[in-house]
Amino acid sequence: MKNSEYDLIVLGGGPGGYVAAIRGAQLGMKVILIEGEHLGGICLNWGCIPTKALLRSSEVHHIVKNLDEFGFSAKEISFDISKVVKRSRNVAKQLSNGVEHLLKKNKVELLNGFGKILDKNGQLRNVEVKDKNGNVVNVVGKNVIIATGARARSLPNIEPDGNAIWTYREAMVPSALPKSLLIIGSGAIGIEFASFYNDMGVDVTLVEVLDRILPVEDHEISTFAKKTFVKQGIKIKTSSKVVGIKKDAKGIDVSVDANGVVDSLKVDKIILAVGIIANTEGIGLEKTKIRTERGHIMIDQWCETDEPGIFAIGDVTGGPWLAHKASHEGVVCVEKIAGIEGVHPLNMHNIPGCTYSRPQIASVGMTQTKAESDGYDVKIGKFPFMGNGKAIALGEMEGFVKTIFDNKTGELLGAHMIGAEVTEMIQGYTVARTLETTEAELLSTVFPHPTLSEMMHESVLEAYGRAIHI
Repeated sequence: MKNSEYDLIVLGGGPGGYVAAIRGAQLGMKVILIEGEHLGGICLNWGCIPTKALLRSSEVHHIVKNLDEFGFSAKEISFDISKVVKRSRNVAKQLSNGVEHLLKKNKVELLNGFGKILDKNGQLRNVEVKDKNGNVVNVVGKNVIIATGARARSLPNIEPDGNAIWTYREAMVPSALPKSLLIIGSGAIGIEFASFYNDMGVDVTLVEVLDRILPVEDHEISTFAKKTFVKQGIKIKTSSKVVGIKKDAKGIDVSVDANGVVDSLKVDKIILAVGIIANTEGIGLEKTKIRTERGHIMIDQWCETDEPGIFAIGDVTGGPWLAHKASHEGVVCVEKIAGIEGVHPLNMHNIPGCTYSRPQIASVGMTQTKAESDGYDVKIGKFPFMGNGKAIALGEMEGFVKTIFDNKTGELLGAHMIGAEVTEMIQGYTVARTLETTEAELLSTVFPHPTLSEMMHESVLEAYGRAIHI
């Protein structure tokens, strides 16, 4: 290995890094992937995947508590949080092992350790790799992809301690459920943890500094979500910030400033869900021309940095901080390096976002506010879950589908949904936007009956005054 020369060196084995490595190998490159902790990165091991396993458990718990609605009864229903956590960890382990298998299958060399970019050697780049025991190996390659990801952000005077104040890591492996919980931040991560813990019987309070929860979503979605979560028992404080905490043996005293009025509450645990910080420290950026902005690496449309031959993908480059964005960037980047004809840069406007709470939230494209502020004459259609036969049969009648069109051209500007299984449905609108579909194609598309997806069609029909079931 020491004397080997690689076509591609990938720093980081998350959803961007391992996909880039595999695609490079498929294209005939000699590839080495350097990963210091877990294959699959934060997403697979501590984010996207294990959280969905937890949320599935809380969904089952919710269903079991409401068996009477479906004609069933049961006595002495209980759960073991250690088994819930164990299942989540097993799911993550299974998939991490799967990534390792895929790397071997595609003949990607795997090196455990932390990579640091060194000086150039002619047209080649030297990378130093140090393992956990301090052993150092140098590798040389023509191209380097930085896919080092990001980590949880903390707040001044509210530093995670692994005990009273949690990041997502501690929140996913509780040894016992707290009786009360404060979650700071109402993006996807904060909302998903709020949903999980609330459904498991925890008293949850959510604090958001902005004037609404889920601030990146369409305003109507945010409003509906807040009403639904409050009805479920989650306490929500918007336009609020934590201004003080005091820990003692009985819990945490928290002071919350809501529009100038300070309120106090007592909780057992706090979860910080206030964003992320890119992992750029210690990887040798100071030896390059690479620029950063707000801590994130700056790249062009092909994911190349200002340093020729060095690329960056995924969370280390900024938002949206989504695994599928990182994976797609990895493919685009490698195919461009390989000189594949017809490669298209990633269109950030066609990346769907999903929140796996109860109810689920999904969107793609522009919000109504964004479309109108950009000067579009918009045409909007909405259809409620309560008007859909499949939703009624499932007992999932809360939610709606919203579509936004350009009134002049018929372009689908955006789609926004809240309700059961909308994270599976959003792909339909994502495909439509990728194909540059207009209202004409969507109006004439035949949707199967009975399905939740019929609401997508009805929403389009409603935008043009043709809805049947509302």
